[in-house]
Amino acid sequence: MKSIKSMMLNSMIIFMSASILLSSCKKETIEEKPLPEPKNEVEGLILNTTFNNDKHTINLYTSNGKLQTGYNNIYFQIKSKDGNLQQNATVKILPMMHMTGMSHSCPISSISKKQGTSATYMAGIVFQMASNDMEYWELTFNYTIDGVEYNMSGKVVVEQTSKKTYSSFMGSDSVKYVVAMTEPVNPKIGINDMKAVLYKMKDMNTFEPVGGYTIKIDPRMPDMGNHTSPNNTALIGDCCSGEYAGKVNFTMSGYWKINLIIEDADNNVIKGEKIEGTVKSSSIFFELVFN
Repeated sequence: MKSIKSMMLNSMIIFMSASILLSSCKKETIEEKPLPEPKNEVEGLILNTTFNNDKHTINLYTSNGKLQTGYNNIYFQIKSKDGNLQQNATVKILPMMHMTGMSHSCPISSISKKQGTSATYMAGIVFQMASNDMEYWELTFNYTIDGVEYNMSGKVVVEQTSKKTYSSFMGSDSVKYVVAMTEPVNPKIGINDMKAVLYKMKDMNTFEPVGGYTIKIDPRMPDMGNHTSPNNTALIGDCCSGEYAGKVNFTMSGYWKINLIIEDADNNVIKGEKIEGTVKSSSIFFELVFN
Protein backbone atom coordinates (compact mmCIF):
# COMPACT_ATOMS: atom_id res chain seq x y z
CA MET A 1 0.00 0.00 0.00
CA LYS A 2 2.83 2.29 0.96
CA SER A 3 4.54 1.44 -2.30
CA ILE A 4 1.43 2.36 -4.30
CA LYS A 5 1.15 5.74 -2.51
CA SER A 6 4.85 6.40 -3.13
CA MET A 7 4.42 5.65 -6.81
CA MET A 8 1.40 7.95 -7.02
CA LEU A 9 3.31 10.73 -5.24
CA ASN A 10 6.27 10.36 -7.62
CA SER A 11 3.92 10.45 -10.63
CA MET A 12 2.34 13.67 -9.38
CA ILE A 13 5.75 15.26 -8.86
CA ILE A 14 6.86 14.28 -12.36
CA PHE A 15 3.60 15.63 -13.88
CA MET A 16 3.86 18.94 -12.02
CA SER A 17 7.52 19.32 -13.02
CA ALA A 18 6.65 18.66 -16.65
CA SER A 19 3.79 21.17 -16.48
CA ILE A 20 6.08 23.84 -15.02
CA LEU A 21 8.70 23.13 -17.68
CA LEU A 22 6.15 23.35 -20.51
CA SER A 23 4.70 26.54 -19.04
CA SER A 24 8.17 28.04 -18.83
CA CYS A 25 8.95 27.12 -22.45
CA LYS A 26 5.62 28.51 -23.59
CA LYS A 27 6.27 31.76 -21.72
CA GLU A 28 9.70 32.14 -23.28
CA THR A 29 8.22 31.54 -26.75
CA ILE A 30 5.59 34.25 -26.22
CA GLU A 31 8.19 36.82 -25.15
CA GLU A 32 10.41 36.29 -28.21
CA LYS A 33 10.41 39.36 -30.47
CA PRO A 34 11.06 39.32 -34.22
CA LEU A 35 14.34 40.84 -35.38
CA PRO A 36 13.96 44.35 -36.85
CA GLU A 37 14.18 44.59 -40.62
CA PRO A 38 17.42 46.10 -41.96
CA LYS A 39 17.19 49.85 -42.53
CA ASN A 40 16.84 50.95 -46.16
CA GLU A 41 19.56 53.60 -46.29
CA VAL A 42 18.64 54.78 -49.81
CA GLU A 43 14.92 55.20 -49.17
CA GLY A 44 13.66 58.22 -51.12
CA LEU A 45 16.57 58.08 -53.58
CA ILE A 46 16.40 56.79 -57.17
CA LEU A 47 18.98 54.55 -58.80
CA ASN A 48 20.87 56.29 -61.61
CA THR A 49 23.70 53.94 -62.67
CA THR A 50 25.20 50.58 -61.66
CA PHE A 51 28.96 49.95 -61.98
CA ASN A 52 30.65 46.54 -61.75
CA ASN A 53 34.03 44.86 -61.45
CA ASP A 54 34.83 41.24 -60.58
CA LYS A 55 34.62 41.89 -56.81
CA HIS A 56 32.00 44.56 -56.21
CA THR A 57 28.98 46.45 -57.50
CA ILE A 58 28.51 50.19 -56.97
CA ASN A 59 24.98 51.59 -57.16
CA LEU A 60 24.79 55.35 -57.76
CA TYR A 61 21.69 57.27 -56.62
CA THR A 62 20.33 60.81 -56.81
CA SER A 63 17.18 62.45 -55.47
CA ASN A 64 15.46 62.34 -58.88
CA GLY A 65 17.44 59.59 -60.64
CA LYS A 66 19.17 62.13 -62.93
CA LEU A 67 22.53 63.81 -63.29
CA GLN A 68 22.37 67.37 -64.62
CA THR A 69 24.65 70.26 -65.46
CA GLY A 70 25.45 72.26 -62.36
CA TYR A 71 25.61 70.93 -58.82
CA ASN A 72 24.49 67.38 -58.02
CA ASN A 73 24.32 65.53 -54.72
CA ILE A 74 25.26 61.91 -55.46
CA TYR A 75 24.92 58.88 -53.17
CA PHE A 76 26.40 55.40 -53.62
CA GLN A 77 26.73 52.01 -51.98
CA ILE A 78 29.43 49.40 -52.52
CA LYS A 79 28.31 45.76 -52.41
CA SER A 80 30.38 42.60 -52.57
CA LYS A 81 29.22 39.98 -55.05
CA ASP A 82 27.45 38.12 -52.23
CA GLY A 83 25.35 41.22 -51.55
CA ASN A 84 27.05 42.52 -48.40
CA LEU A 85 27.29 46.31 -48.06
CA GLN A 86 30.80 47.64 -47.48
CA GLN A 87 30.85 50.02 -44.52
CA ASN A 88 34.53 50.96 -44.22
CA ALA A 89 35.66 51.89 -47.71
CA THR A 90 37.95 54.81 -48.45
CA VAL A 91 36.84 56.24 -51.79
CA LYS A 92 37.96 58.81 -54.33
CA ILE A 93 35.97 59.60 -57.49
CA LEU A 94 37.45 61.01 -60.68
CA PRO A 95 34.84 62.45 -63.08
CA MET A 96 36.10 62.81 -66.64
CA MET A 97 34.45 64.38 -69.68
CA HIS A 98 35.69 62.71 -72.87
CA MET A 99 35.30 65.18 -75.72
CA THR A 100 36.18 64.64 -79.37
CA GLY A 101 39.41 66.67 -79.08
CA MET A 102 40.26 66.62 -75.37
CA SER A 103 39.28 65.41 -71.89
CA HIS A 104 38.74 67.30 -68.65
CA SER A 105 37.42 66.77 -65.14
CA CYS A 106 35.14 68.90 -62.94
CA PRO A 107 34.80 70.00 -59.28
CA ILE A 108 33.88 67.32 -56.75
CA SER A 109 33.69 67.55 -52.97
CA SER A 110 35.24 65.23 -50.42
CA ILE A 111 33.31 61.98 -49.83
CA SER A 112 31.52 61.32 -46.54
CA LYS A 113 28.86 59.03 -45.10
CA LYS A 114 25.25 60.07 -45.62
CA GLN A 115 23.89 61.22 -42.26
CA GLY A 116 22.31 58.42 -40.25
CA THR A 117 23.73 55.62 -42.42
CA SER A 118 26.55 53.12 -42.09
CA ALA A 119 27.14 52.06 -45.71
CA THR A 120 25.88 54.92 -47.91
CA TYR A 121 28.41 57.46 -49.16
CA MET A 122 27.77 60.90 -50.63
CA ALA A 123 29.52 63.73 -52.47
CA GLY A 124 28.74 66.91 -54.39
CA ILE A 125 29.77 67.18 -58.02
CA VAL A 126 29.53 70.08 -60.51
CA PHE A 127 29.11 68.99 -64.12
CA GLN A 128 30.02 71.85 -66.45
CA MET A 129 28.54 70.43 -69.64
CA ALA A 130 26.01 67.84 -70.77
CA SER A 131 26.63 64.53 -72.48
CA ASN A 132 25.87 64.08 -76.18
CA ASP A 133 26.12 61.38 -78.82
CA MET A 134 29.85 61.92 -79.34
CA GLU A 135 31.02 63.15 -75.92
CA TYR A 136 30.42 61.50 -72.57
CA TRP A 137 31.13 61.63 -68.84
CA GLU A 138 32.88 58.76 -67.09
CA LEU A 139 33.18 58.21 -63.33
CA THR A 140 36.15 56.25 -61.98
CA PHE A 141 35.92 54.95 -58.41
CA ASN A 142 39.27 54.28 -56.72
CA TYR A 143 38.61 52.68 -53.34
CA THR A 144 40.26 50.69 -50.58
CA ILE A 145 38.61 48.04 -48.38
CA ASP A 146 40.58 46.28 -45.61
CA GLY A 147 43.83 47.50 -47.10
CA VAL A 148 43.11 46.17 -50.61
CA GLU A 149 42.84 48.64 -53.49
CA TYR A 150 40.16 48.39 -56.17
CA ASN A 151 38.80 50.51 -59.00
CA MET A 152 35.92 50.54 -61.45
CA SER A 153 34.71 52.93 -64.13
CA GLY A 154 31.58 53.55 -66.14
CA LYS A 155 29.72 56.07 -68.27
CA VAL A 156 27.00 58.32 -66.88
CA VAL A 157 24.48 60.49 -68.71
CA VAL A 158 24.44 64.18 -67.78
CA GLU A 159 21.44 66.21 -68.95
CA GLN A 160 21.34 69.94 -69.69
CA THR A 161 19.33 72.00 -67.19
CA SER A 162 16.89 74.55 -68.59
CA LYS A 163 18.15 77.34 -66.32
CA LYS A 164 21.68 78.44 -65.46
CA THR A 165 22.72 77.27 -61.99
CA TYR A 166 26.50 77.41 -62.45
CA SER A 167 29.14 79.52 -64.16
CA SER A 168 32.70 78.93 -65.30
CA PHE A 169 34.77 82.09 -65.73
CA MET A 170 38.21 83.67 -65.80
CA GLY A 171 38.72 85.97 -62.82
CA SER A 172 40.47 89.34 -62.76
CA ASP A 173 43.36 87.50 -61.09
CA SER A 174 43.81 85.33 -64.24
CA VAL A 175 42.54 82.26 -62.39
CA LYS A 176 39.70 80.16 -63.80
CA TYR A 177 36.80 79.54 -61.37
CA VAL A 178 33.61 77.51 -61.18
CA VAL A 179 30.70 78.68 -59.03
CA ALA A 180 27.48 76.69 -58.62
CA MET A 181 24.26 77.18 -56.68
CA THR A 182 23.33 74.33 -54.32
CA GLU A 183 20.31 75.91 -52.55
CA PRO A 184 17.45 76.71 -52.76
CA VAL A 185 16.27 73.56 -54.52
CA ASN A 186 12.60 74.27 -53.78
CA PRO A 187 12.37 78.08 -53.57
CA LYS A 188 9.43 79.83 -51.95
CA ILE A 189 8.10 83.38 -51.69
CA GLY A 190 9.98 85.10 -48.88
CA ILE A 191 13.46 84.69 -47.50
CA ASN A 192 15.25 81.49 -48.53
CA ASP A 193 18.53 79.97 -47.42
CA MET A 194 20.94 80.29 -50.32
CA LYS A 195 24.09 78.21 -50.73
CA ALA A 196 26.78 77.87 -53.37
CA VAL A 197 30.18 76.27 -53.93
CA LEU A 198 33.24 77.98 -55.37
CA TYR A 199 36.27 76.23 -56.90
CA LYS A 200 39.41 77.35 -58.72
CA MET A 201 40.88 75.29 -61.54
CA LYS A 202 44.57 74.43 -61.16
CA ASP A 203 44.61 72.41 -64.37
CA MET A 204 42.09 70.55 -66.55
CA ASN A 205 41.78 67.73 -64.03
CA THR A 206 42.31 69.50 -60.70
CA PHE A 207 39.83 71.79 -58.94
CA GLU A 208 40.38 73.21 -55.45
CA PRO A 209 37.72 74.66 -53.12
CA VAL A 210 38.10 78.39 -52.47
CA GLY A 211 37.45 79.75 -48.99
CA GLY A 212 37.32 83.23 -47.49
CA TYR A 213 35.74 85.01 -50.47
CA THR A 214 32.36 86.83 -50.55
CA ILE A 215 29.59 86.23 -53.10
CA LYS A 216 27.32 89.28 -53.27
CA ILE A 217 23.86 88.73 -54.73
CA ASP A 218 21.32 90.98 -56.45
CA PRO A 219 18.16 89.03 -57.40
CA ARG A 220 16.14 90.59 -60.23
CA MET A 221 12.98 89.82 -62.21
CA PRO A 222 13.81 90.69 -65.85
CA ASP A 223 10.19 90.10 -66.93
CA MET A 224 8.88 92.49 -64.27
CA GLY A 225 10.87 95.66 -64.91
CA ASN A 226 14.05 94.08 -63.55
CA HIS A 227 13.01 94.93 -59.99
CA THR A 228 15.03 93.58 -57.07
CA SER A 229 14.10 92.62 -53.50
CA PRO A 230 15.13 93.75 -50.01
CA ASN A 231 16.84 91.91 -47.15
CA ASN A 232 19.25 89.79 -49.17
CA THR A 233 22.45 88.62 -47.47
CA ALA A 234 25.76 88.01 -49.22
CA LEU A 235 27.09 84.46 -49.22
CA ILE A 236 30.05 84.01 -46.90
CA GLY A 237 32.43 81.05 -47.23
CA ASP A 238 34.35 79.10 -44.64
CA CYS A 239 38.09 78.63 -44.81
CA CYS A 240 38.36 75.23 -46.45
CA SER A 241 35.30 73.55 -48.00
CA GLY A 242 34.43 76.05 -50.72
CA GLU A 243 30.84 76.15 -49.40
CA TYR A 244 29.09 79.52 -49.11
CA ALA A 245 25.85 80.47 -47.33
CA GLY A 246 23.59 83.52 -47.23
CA LYS A 247 19.95 84.58 -47.71
CA VAL A 248 17.92 85.46 -50.82
CA ASN A 249 14.47 87.07 -50.76
CA PHE A 250 11.90 86.34 -53.48
CA THR A 251 9.01 88.78 -53.21
CA MET A 252 6.87 86.88 -55.73
CA SER A 253 6.90 83.69 -57.80
CA GLY A 254 8.15 83.58 -61.38
CA TYR A 255 11.50 83.88 -63.17
CA TRP A 256 14.42 85.27 -61.15
CA LYS A 257 17.98 86.06 -62.21
CA ILE A 258 20.38 86.18 -59.27
CA ASN A 259 23.23 88.46 -60.29
CA LEU A 260 26.59 87.80 -58.64
CA ILE A 261 29.68 89.77 -57.67
CA ILE A 262 32.52 87.67 -56.28
CA GLU A 263 35.15 89.38 -54.12
CA ASP A 264 38.34 87.89 -52.72
CA ALA A 265 39.47 88.14 -49.10
CA ASP A 266 40.90 91.65 -49.78
CA ASN A 267 37.58 92.85 -51.29
CA ASN A 268 38.95 92.86 -54.81
CA VAL A 269 36.27 92.10 -57.40
CA ILE A 270 37.14 88.78 -59.06
CA LYS A 271 34.12 88.76 -61.36
CA GLY A 272 30.70 90.39 -61.68
CA GLU A 273 29.14 93.82 -62.10
CA LYS A 274 26.78 96.00 -60.08
CA ILE A 275 23.29 96.43 -61.57
CA GLU A 276 22.89 100.15 -62.23
CA GLY A 277 22.34 102.52 -65.14
CA THR A 278 22.56 100.62 -68.41
CA VAL A 279 23.90 97.47 -66.71
CA LYS A 280 20.87 95.17 -66.45
CA SER A 281 22.68 91.92 -65.70
CA SER A 282 25.98 90.77 -64.24
CA SER A 283 28.31 88.67 -66.37
CA ILE A 284 27.86 85.83 -63.83
CA PHE A 285 24.43 84.86 -62.50
CA PHE A 286 22.09 82.03 -61.53
CA GLU A 287 18.53 81.50 -62.78
CA LEU A 288 15.48 79.85 -61.28
CA VAL A 289 11.73 79.69 -61.84
CA PHE A 290 9.01 78.70 -59.38
CA ASN A 291 5.25 79.01 -59.14
